[in-house]
Amino acid sequence: MSEFLMKEDHERDAAFSKVMHGKSAAEKSAFLAMLKKDSKSQAAAADAYFHHWDNKDARFETEEDRLDRKTDYANLTRNYYDIATGLYEEAWGQSFHFCRFAANEPFRQAIARHEHYLASRIGLAEGMKVLDVGCGVGGPAREIASFADCHITGLNINDYQIQRANRAAGLSGMADQLKFVKGDFMQLPFPDHSFDAVYAIEATVHAPSLEGVYSEIFRVLKPGGTFGVYEWLMTDAYDPTNPSHRTIRLDIEQGDGIANMVSIKDAHKAIAVAGFDLKHAEDLATRPDDTPWYYPLAGDFKYLGTIWDFFTIFRMTRFARGTVEQLLNTFEFLRLAPRGSARSAASLAKAADALVLGAKQRLFTPMYLMVAKKPE
Repeated sequence: MSEFLMKEDHERDAAFSKVMHGKSAAEKSAFLAMLKKDSKSQAAAADAYFHHWDNKDARFETEEDRLDRKTDYANLTRNYYDIATGLYEEAWGQSFHFCRFAANEPFRQAIARHEHYLASRIGLAEGMKVLDVGCGVGGPAREIASFADCHITGLNINDYQIQRANRAAGLSGMADQLKFVKGDFMQLPFPDHSFDAVYAIEATVHAPSLEGVYSEIFRVLKPGGTFGVYEWLMTDAYDPTNPSHRTIRLDIEQGDGIANMVSIKDAHKAIAVAGFDLKHAEDLATRPDDTPWYYPLAGDFKYLGTIWDFFTIFRMTRFARGTVEQLLNTFEFLRLAPRGSARSAASLAKAADALVLGAKQRLFTPMYLMVAKKPE
């Protein structure tokens, strides 16, 4: 929606990213990359991000609070990933999304299968020109490009993540099959009818308006093309008048860089308003899987698919998250870590607990699948 659009300033963003991140994007270790960031710049990014939630309480949150976050969505999202990307990579890998699990299925295999499933549902095939909206550091784009033998352009608002994505694409020998572009998905930097297909994996939740981002996707998609999305949404069980529900939602939003999470009904309306024909809609989180999608986030070892996943799941336990926060606090005191690192880790940990609570109460889903067609 036009009321939320902000004038982009790529030179300003690139200059800030250069000061904050320096050459850390070239680091193999995400943790070492995080420690090498400029302390003053990271503190500024953290302060700019957290001021949206400081001294806010879900019981007293106002529409003005949410409007303020939606209006500042671009800076909010950019700052969030400036401070959180290293923690994501270190704990979760380079595909920043959840997934379903088959019994005894290894973590990485399940992540890849989730990506393959979306690619197959939207009919990706050899030679197609595809857009990944909100591509992160490029993990899904690399997997899907390899799986479907298509060319993928990844869009990202964060300069540092683009650098990480380009580095990984080069190391994997896929630089000719992948392209990563700086841009805001509310004002996509592509001509009309540019892509055969478009997908988004848990990324458009950062938009201030689903109608706005879906309309932009509709514009750049060729007639007859398909859009597929795994969307983060509040379910029909969510009661906005329930203080406990509101706290869960707000903790998820704060810890995951979300200006305004909306309902399943809102998402359906946005798809229709954008002009799409909705072909399939399903909350994959409600599939009767024996292993819940949130088990790694809960650090629940009873669902461990393989012994090789032990350390991946261990990193998600409350003990491990608390240890990392204390370690970063110590490192900040010793000036071995940039300021804001520990606070960012604490915020992600709080969100993890809220995600598990929201999942167990069926208030929230990170994998509401929608497959939509642009009319011929």
